Amino acid sequence: MKLKEIPVNQLSFGMYISKLDVPWTQTPFVFQGFVLTSEKQLDVLRKRCKTVFVDPEKADTSLINKAMSERFETDEKKAPVPKATAAEIARVRGTTAYQERASVEAELPGAKTAYNGFIGVVQELSRAVEAGNSIDGPRSRQATTQITNSVVRNPDAMALLIKLQETSGATLSRAVEVSVMMTIFGRFLQLPRARLELLCMLGMLQDVGKLRLPAELAVRGPVNATEMELYRTHVNHSAEILSQTRGLPAELAGLATLHHEHFDGSGYPRGLRGEAIGLLGHIACIADAYDTLTAPPPFGKYVTPANALNAIFKERGTMFHPALVEQFIQCMGAFPVGSMVGLNTGEIAVVYSQNMVRRLQPRVMIVEDADGNPVIPYKLLDLMKAPKAGPGVPYRIVSTLEYGLVKLDPREFFL
Repeated sequence: MKLKEIPVNQLSFGMYISKLDVPWTQTPFVFQGFVLTSEKQLDVLRKRCKTVFVDPEKADTSLINKAMSERFETDEKKAPVPKATAAEIARVRGTTAYQERASVEAELPGAKTAYNGFIGVVQELSRAVEAGNSIDGPRSRQATTQITNSVVRNPDAMALLIKLQETSGATLSRAVEVSVMMTIFGRFLQLPRARLELLCMLGMLQDVGKLRLPAELAVRGPVNATEMELYRTHVNHSAEILSQTRGLPAELAGLATLHHEHFDGSGYPRGLRGEAIGLLGHIACIADAYDTLTAPPPFGKYVTPANALNAIFKERGTMFHPALVEQFIQCMGAFPVGSMVGLNTGEIAVVYSQNMVRRLQPRVMIVEDADGNPVIPYKLLDLMKAPKAGPGVPYRIVSTLEYGLVKLDPREFFL
């Protein structure tokens, strides 16, 4: 079995550490090869190594599954903010029940049509704002309606598609992912259909004010206090642009000022706190943060979905609404759609659909074999059905991997 090289910050308990990027004699480990079981071991690896090589066949999957299921639970000393109560969760959830009307395979062509139309509108509004012209409000509404229609039918199809496609337009390239993510989250929360469309439009347009900033600053973000002060003006620019655009919901301009406000009042532009930010504002804040963490440079930090969710979880009650954080993690799952995972066979797969009953056993598509060769056509597996990798050995996920580790061809995904 071919060993897999993994950055130390992506290790999980239960993985078998077979080889280091430094000599074993430079570490306190007694044995050359061990199952990762403790924080002490992990701390040594963090101090001595950048990457290690794991053997998927020797992994202790019971520990891996336990780590995945407990990833976002910590003891009271580490988590001063308690878990949200049932009443607090009920306050952020609606009552609109959505049914999956199409499979991922059936919905992907429709999702692609909606996606392409959305991209076209984003490009048009970008050019309009840069030229000092007005945004086409009705066109924007039409595009968000199409995205919402697809998400309502099957949220996984659009979630997968945005990970396969490359967005364009330096300033608003993130608008598509944020918009889709907010719509999917709203669906998960069972918010009314009208609220889903508003969330979709908000994700699309809340950063339009960045087009009035210097291009370099808009892309890379501020690096000093002076630039931070200028950067923060994009929120007010967005509100101004949207308030002057005909054909948009009247509340949209005000909502566009909320995605940098924090639950504890530490955000901007007004330092709003708690319920003053409103449900849609809290949703926008979480979605914007998650996208920043998972997006590739120069827009984001490009961390794995699991690490991004863990970072957001640690800020519940400070930056983020506690009950909504817990709901967001439930919505995304341990292995979000579109994420890359390593299997116990050494193969690499992409998660293409969630299993809502067993979140640790999603449906995956193998895209690379154990020797690093592309698998075409891609091989589909429903891990909840315990497909066998060999006699008596079911397929299992043993690691989460960086986005973009394997280059995928969207045409292979039923398109």
